[in-house]
Amino acid sequence: MIEGEAQERSDTGSGRDARAQNPYIIPASIVIAGVLIAGAVLYANRGFGGVGSAGNMVAGEAVGAGQQMKGDIAGDSSFLGDPKAPVTIVEFADFQCPFCGRFFQTVQVPLVEQYIKAGKARFVYRHFAFLGPESEDAALAAECAREQDKFWDYHDYLFGHQQGENEGAFSKPNLKQFARAVGLDGARFDACLDQGRYLNTVRADTAAGKSYGVNGTPATFINGRLISGAQPVSAFVSVIEEELKKAQQ
Repeated sequence: MIEGEAQERSDTGSGRDARAQNPYIIPASIVIAGVLIAGAVLYANRGFGGVGSAGNMVAGEAVGAGQQMKGDIAGDSSFLGDPKAPVTIVEFADFQCPFCGRFFQTVQVPLVEQYIKAGKARFVYRHFAFLGPESEDAALAAECAREQDKFWDYHDYLFGHQQGENEGAFSKPNLKQFARAVGLDGARFDACLDQGRYLNTVRADTAAGKSYGVNGTPATFINGRLISGAQPVSAFVSVIEEELKKAQQ
């Protein structure tokens, strides 16, 4: 974890003597190192990593080609900014993913101030709800909030209330309380959530992400170029500036 889809770790005389006295030290170290490496690989494949957490692609690598890719990848999803902006930033994320929460705080907020508000870019959020039932429920709830033009308020509230995966933080009762906290019509929201009104929308987003090679969160596409994981904001700024220069030529 696209912050998913997936982020990552003197030889003295007495030391030499100890190894000579205990021949099991080196083999044990090798075994421990192997276990740590295997664990890191499994963790990254869940999507909580940096470069490469979305498929085998690396930061800034082009995915697809041409304007069709840009239009399709944005879909009909919630966005911030001018729809005609020269740069389109599309994030596939899971509301339970801690690295997506970090991305929100350290990347999205600065980019909104620097590029979205200036009309240079638009920011699109798409669901990649893959961490369990509370991920789908949270994504569904966000779509119910969108129905009342409160998607971004609810989006921000969810990322501000992460507390582990599938441990009840995003239970349906809590999601309903969140709705009231951001000023939604509670009865209307509850009906939407209980009916699963936008579940197909959430699952279609996740399927679309997989079709673009996403298998972890956050996975962010800038005019079709992938930056995988919660990289420093400078990595995103670099690609955005390159795309703005292209647009000016």
